[in-house]
Amino acid sequence: MEQEHRSEAGPRAEPRRFDGAAFDVVAIIASAGGVTAIRSVLSMLPADFPASIVVVQHLAPHHRSMLAEILGRQTELVVKQAEKGDRLEPGVAYIAPPDLHLLVNADGTVSLSRAEQVHHLRPSGDVLFQSVADSYGARAIAVVLTGTGRDGSVGLLSIKRAGGMVIAQDEATAEFGGMPGAAIRTLGVDMVLPLNEIAPALIAMVREGKP
Repeated sequence: MEQEHRSEAGPRAEPRRFDGAAFDVVAIIASAGGVTAIRSVLSMLPADFPASIVVVQHLAPHHRSMLAEILGRQTELVVKQAEKGDRLEPGVAYIAPPDLHLLVNADGTVSLSRAEQVHHLRPSGDVLFQSVADSYGARAIAVVLTGTGRDGSVGLLSIKRAGGMVIAQDEATAEFGGMPGAAIRTLGVDMVLPLNEIAPALIAMVREGKP
């Protein structure tokens, strides 16, 4: 997976750095029950949140998604469906389109890929996390929310090894505990939090470098 889905900009490109941010990118993944969970997190983040957010929510592959519009009504952030070539900006959440992998490049742009499914998934949280680890390393935060299966449990270890931080929703507040539970069992998770504590932790980490 690492070689096939490596960020298109290559390892020599310089990652974008945002003023006032200890971390530049927050990558959030979710599956079953995820729309409610993502909405809860984004709704608590302020308009001047100094990092970019990239989101993979598993969606039906052959239907137009209204997820960006739905989430945008509940948050002060700008929310948009990601498009190839988008340049990451602070205070903006980029949502993976249906049936396309979302990748973050080291030059701060976004790529979309129809590469093969990973564990029967496209978009894949593992692919997103791997690209974020390759591109932003220690300046990235991974967040695993509610969902079935194990998506994200491989990619989060790449972010952890690169020096980034990993948060998992606790199973008690997850509508479906499969994904966060699998993440926790990797022993690569730094913080296990109830849903309503994730956004405050992100604000503290991004602004101050600590939870």
